[in-house]
Amino acid sequence: MKGFKILISTLIISIFSNMVFAQLQVSPNKRFLQTADGKPFFWLGDTAWELFHRLNREEATMYLKNRADKGFTVIQAVVLAELDGLHDPNPYGERPLENDDPTKPREAYFQHVDFIVRKAAEFNLYIGMLPTWGDKVFKAHWGVGPEIFTVENARVYGKWLGNRYQNDKNIVWLLGGDRNPRNENDIALWRAMAAGIEEAVGKNNALMSFHPQPNGIQDGGTAKWFHNDDWLDFNMFQTGHCRDLSLWERMAYAYNLKPVKPVVDGEPIYEDHPVCFNVQDLGTSSAYDVRKAAYFDVFAGAFGHTYGCHDIWQMYAPNRAPLNGPGRPWYIALDLPGAGQMKYVRALIESRPMFDRIPDQSLITDALGAHDHVQATRGNDYIFVYSSQGKKFTVNTNKISGKEINSYWYNPRNGEVKNNNKSVKNAQQEFTPPSTGYGQDWVLIIDDASKNYAPPVTKK
Repeated sequence: MKGFKILISTLIISIFSNMVFAQLQVSPNKRFLQTADGKPFFWLGDTAWELFHRLNREEATMYLKNRADKGFTVIQAVVLAELDGLHDPNPYGERPLENDDPTKPREAYFQHVDFIVRKAAEFNLYIGMLPTWGDKVFKAHWGVGPEIFTVENARVYGKWLGNRYQNDKNIVWLLGGDRNPRNENDIALWRAMAAGIEEAVGKNNALMSFHPQPNGIQDGGTAKWFHNDDWLDFNMFQTGHCRDLSLWERMAYAYNLKPVKPVVDGEPIYEDHPVCFNVQDLGTSSAYDVRKAAYFDVFAGAFGHTYGCHDIWQMYAPNRAPLNGPGRPWYIALDLPGAGQMKYVRALIESRPMFDRIPDQSLITDALGAHDHVQATRGNDYIFVYSSQGKKFTVNTNKISGKEINSYWYNPRNGEVKNNNKSVKNAQQEFTPPSTGYGQDWVLIIDDASKNYAPPVTKK
């Protein structure tokens, strides 16, 4: 009777998931994501890599609710996890595979994955599902492994996963897992896993990308290996855990590749992370660090952004040794300021028409230097300009529609707006943010006055 009740509960959750979610797909202009009914979708991700592996069901529910309340839309998590995910059991004592064989998944472990996927659906969250961390393909010097995948069993495992989750519409498939292919065999292996997933789910139901290690500015993240592959629906970066002063260049390169594909930064600098893994000299990253990454990426052409936190990706708790330096418990780190501020970038982008937005540095005449960089984006009838240190700049407001403009300042730290002004358009119009200095970042919003757009609104 108990097993029957669990089965019925699982079926109800699955039905609820399918009713709520519209399958994500690439927009017609190939720049954004949208739901199957044509509504724009803003990817606001969180790297909860160890979610399936380290949290029990009550903890996972608490985590997912917190992220939903903060406006996140995608949770990126790994089935075969990095931190000895094959041999260190989940909170219920279960391991994912029989004898480390990808063709022999263990049902009890995947019932826990099922619960989290469907609980995420209850909170209107998509799961960016990584079938495996990359150390199970290529262990390298920082991985635990073991290396268990071949071209043959990668396809079998991908097909098995696809069959299991083919009715869960809140899944986006992310291959890779922090590893760059070394050779043609690695490339063939990932292609085989993608083919297995697509065989089970169907091409139209398998939105898919690849999570790499950082690479060069002119590599384009995943584009270096897979840009012309039909299964790769959008390019993804990892830009790493230093204060990267070239985010906009990396994004611009991938954005301009042909054929056109959407692009997103799937792992930028984390909040509360030892900067460049050197806490003694560089300290830990701040809310300001993660804000800058978000606005630089999105304004340079990304269709969304992934936030991350050093304490949360590993689900650090006091009974575990923190990885790569000091940590605080994940359930405390949930409410770090940077996580709470991510909803403001989502609210800003969603407040205006999304599908015609493009990056456009020609709007401004003084992007300044790396440390006080200014980044601009626009639609047909609006302009957003991000000033990372509140320095003044000049904008060509003639590049949008209308005769008059409304302009005001949007605070990325708290979502407040200031200094609403109306004026005639001008090719050389100077704007000075309300404050300047380190940590004093601002977004200028300029609208075609005839549109009567409202300021961005967020749930407090």
